[in-house]
Amino acid sequence: MKTILAAYSGVLRGTGSSIFSTLQNLPSAPWLSQSKVEKHLRVFSVLQFIVTFLAMGIASTLLLIYVFCTDCWIIAAIYTAWLIFDWNTPKQGGRRSSWMRNWKLWTYFRDYFPITLIKTHNLLPSRNYIFGYHPHGIFCFGAFCNFGTEATGFSKKFPGIKPSLATLAGNFRMPFFRDYLMCGGICPVNRNAIDYLLSQNGTGNAVVIVVGGAAESLDCAPGMNSVTLKNRKGFVKLALQKGADLVPVYSFGENEAYQQMIFEEDSWWRLAQKKFQKFLGFAPCLFHGCGLFSTESWGFVPYCKPINTVVGEPITVPKMEEPSPDVIDTYHEMYIRSLMNVFDKYKTRFGLKETDVLYIH
Repeated sequence: MKTILAAYSGVLRGTGSSIFSTLQNLPSAPWLSQSKVEKHLRVFSVLQFIVTFLAMGIASTLLLIYVFCTDCWIIAAIYTAWLIFDWNTPKQGGRRSSWMRNWKLWTYFRDYFPITLIKTHNLLPSRNYIFGYHPHGIFCFGAFCNFGTEATGFSKKFPGIKPSLATLAGNFRMPFFRDYLMCGGICPVNRNAIDYLLSQNGTGNAVVIVVGGAAESLDCAPGMNSVTLKNRKGFVKLALQKGADLVPVYSFGENEAYQQMIFEEDSWWRLAQKKFQKFLGFAPCLFHGCGLFSTESWGFVPYCKPINTVVGEPITVPKMEEPSPDVIDTYHEMYIRSLMNVFDKYKTRFGLKETDVLYIH
């Protein structure tokens, strides 16, 4: 009884981190061993990320509208006033929370796959960086875990470097969800936000851009080693204008998390996906993972496949206010070669064959 009361008081006193620690330390029962508790916590951590990503913004917006129609409308009015006052904060460095980035929840998220961050070279805190992350996958599990949390130890592996994962600017127009994202050090993937981080926020900043974006997610599936990069040169131009070094990042296993139905380029479904992507910024993918209670059934839970994220060698970039197309093309080609070198060097270490190649689209 004393043990249960102690655990209960721990939950009352705890934060997002200590709640999971308390659950982990609950008295064991024959039908609920510690290993099973940890397994369930890992599944829960992944599901909460997916549900939060898909539904928190819409749900919080609807909740705010609903509260406006109740006797508690004053609360909604106060928050709306704060929202207007705070509107530009995501574009001005955000509001990072070390407490949230170190939640115990994220270690369960990391261990579900598991996700590993591999450092290949030192990064200088006296420089700024643009990380190009590849491939997108369905949910960018590796990008979020490595750069939106401290679960894989980014700050310890790259001391003095502060990562900011860039995502759709529309997410920061949704109440509460915007605050949740900012606490993880996530920023809008637009010119104003990235300009601020690379030119008005000192040095030691690393903006992480998923270069292939939603278009790349339409082609991800197990065994697919391809990235959408051939005509993506905006991030290179930005790096030249800000004098930020380019760093290629490749996540082996990102595409293995789900099975996806990939349609032919000229099919009606493919055209519909591209139209949807053009207007809303993300693509509706038809995919499945495994079931909640069985890996043999279909469901929304991703497969437990390792994701190994390799941070490659930085490419030193000079600062040029108006880089010419030729200069942009030169550094773009250097970036592609560097990314392919990362892929070729580590592919056999992470389960691919020596004959596997990385296709650049």
